[in-house]
Amino acid sequence: MNGFFDLFDITLLNSTIRMIAPILLAALGGLLCERVLVFNIILEGTMLIGAFVGVVFSLWGSSSLIGVLAAGIAGMLFHLILALFVVTLKGDAIVIGIAMNMFASGSTTYLMRALFHVRGQFYDPGIVSLKPVQIPLIQNIPAIGPIFSGHTWVVYLSWILVLVIYILLFRNVLGLRMRGVGQNVEAAQSLGVNVNRVRYIALSICGVITGIAGAQLSLGNVTLFVENMSAGRGWIAVVAVMLGNAHPVGVFIASLLFGFSDALGFRLQGSMLPHQFSNMIPYVVTLLAVFINQARRTGEIN
Repeated sequence: MNGFFDLFDITLLNSTIRMIAPILLAALGGLLCERVLVFNIILEGTMLIGAFVGVVFSLWGSSSLIGVLAAGIAGMLFHLILALFVVTLKGDAIVIGIAMNMFASGSTTYLMRALFHVRGQFYDPGIVSLKPVQIPLIQNIPAIGPIFSGHTWVVYLSWILVLVIYILLFRNVLGLRMRGVGQNVEAAQSLGVNVNRVRYIALSICGVITGIAGAQLSLGNVTLFVENMSAGRGWIAVVAVMLGNAHPVGVFIASLLFGFSDALGFRLQGSMLPHQFSNMIPYVVTLLAVFINQARRTGEIN
């Protein structure tokens, strides 16, 4: 029993902060799409493409910053394809989203073999990882410093974006238009709002943020690319959007829950428990969250 409680220490909390970032970034992008009534399920595929592109351009450009920027651009382009088919051509978002996720999985696997002649995973000493950033006023504070200091700048960016997106949605004209489109498309159009343009902007921002989330996975959490390394985090981000009611603060709290479960599952891999059990913890928590959210919506839970 004491061994179990020993798991809950500063190291676990530090890992939780790191694990939150990819889910939080993708969920923040996803909530913008939810606000403009575009059901976005390609967060998983976008994160995977961002992870692959981030590694490739970090290697080719000898810079983690180049890798992150390239991942963001790749994510935006991937989302613009979704915008074309869903917003402009009025296709079914679910069918197109599933197809695009399958494309992301297949294309990254193929390109890894075609470009680097490896299978399963790709690592090269030339890949430049995201370096930890020490916060001067915090790093020396006992208990606090080891938890909140020493993460990559992408992790800190994810926290900042919670505030930025809150300001965008509730203190900015563009955010007002996004919320107007989400509440009543016809009313927004009658006021002169270009609905398609607003949706394209929301999807573009989402693509950039989610692509960067993928770069955090491959350059921040580790320094390599593994086939399908997003491992369902994009789907977890979709649930975080629903559980957080597409509100930045709610999404942050939901991401905190999923990040903790992800970190706990990773930590338990070093225990005597079967690795299959530790690997399933984040997904069990996700399923429970979906159940609770659905029950809450239908009035079964007050």
